[in-house]
Amino acid sequence: MSYLLFIDESGHDRGESPYEVLAGIGIEDRDLWSLTCQIHDAEVSFFGQRVSGGLLELKGKKLLKNKTFRLADQLHPMESLQRSALAKSCLDKGRSAQGRPGGGGVTREELTALAQAKIAFVRQLLDICARFRVKAFASIVDRDALKPDSNVLRKDYSFLFERFYYFLDDLPGQQQGLVVFDELERSQCHILIDQMSKYFRETANGQTRSALIYPEPFFVHSHLTTAIQLADIIAYLIVWGVRVGNMTRPARSELGDLAEKVRGLRYRTIRDRQGIENFVIWSFALIDDLRSRREQ
Repeated sequence: MSYLLFIDESGHDRGESPYEVLAGIGIEDRDLWSLTCQIHDAEVSFFGQRVSGGLLELKGKKLLKNKTFRLADQLHPMESLQRSALAKSCLDKGRSAQGRPGGGGVTREELTALAQAKIAFVRQLLDICARFRVKAFASIVDRDALKPDSNVLRKDYSFLFERFYYFLDDLPGQQQGLVVFDELERSQCHILIDQMSKYFRETANGQTRSALIYPEPFFVHSHLTTAIQLADIIAYLIVWGVRVGNMTRPARSELGDLAEKVRGLRYRTIRDRQGIENFVIWSFALIDDLRSRREQ
């Protein structure tokens, strides 16, 4: 048996994001296909059709932006069958109107239904994750954190691998972990592969963790891989909604119930650390300085 850690990031565009988040979701291999099928079924249930093939990008900034909630509040909450039919009509009109002015005659009711469907769909995704015992891992970096100059594996990656290792180490038997990234530009992929290789082969912590985490990552296209899209949504919710520990930057209140569901996916372990027994460690790591000890 093995666990796959699907990793994506949010807030790294240097825009208005309060935090930069590298997030991963841990899924047991035997559960992956069943979880994926339930997500595909949810697409049909909420939008009247599969949408991840191009009609609607399953990304946090597309599904949960401010405009989505503004449109969803235009009218009263709709009954699920009516909402699904109107959402499908809205998507179909948008597809047929591509390249033509006028928006294809989309109605206010259809826009509202699609927005409500997006929010309800994300809520269902997080419930599916809970049913399949998916665990969420994240390195959360303040947007003003100092950045490293050296070409070594960034601290947010090493903290993410640390939390994933603790999770694997706590499981009965020798569960192996595989790391799956959203594909980057090719040269960036090679840089990350090289940095991970040096981390897992040349550092004491990396060597320990390589016993459970396969050091060479896999890369996939996000628009073709459901679990990467799910990691993107969770990363977005952490940036804009989840607040734990010393996260003091404002959150979007409308994301509150979704953020609480993400908090419920965290993993909690107890370790002896720096002479402290029974030290509680959560799978979300807060980082205020990305520089190595040497650079500090």
